[in-house]
Amino acid sequence: MAWVVLEAFLPLGIIAGMLCVMGNAQYYIHKAAHGRPKHIGNDVWDVAMERRDKKIMEILSSPSPSAN
Repeated sequence: MAWVVLEAFLPLGIIAGMLCVMGNAQYYIHKAAHGRPKHIGNDVWDVAMERRDKKIMEILSSPSPSAN
């Protein structure tokens, strides 16, 4: 009976290793394509809010015409 368990460890180890390889490959490919790691749970709303916040910060950081 113990040999049956030992025989199962090799395929299970291969499967677990390949899952880890695939997950890390996704991480590094996304990071290379976008320049930053993927945020887990980011949906369309979150992306729109990030875009809006970035635009607001650019507007606020630009010199205003009334300051001259």
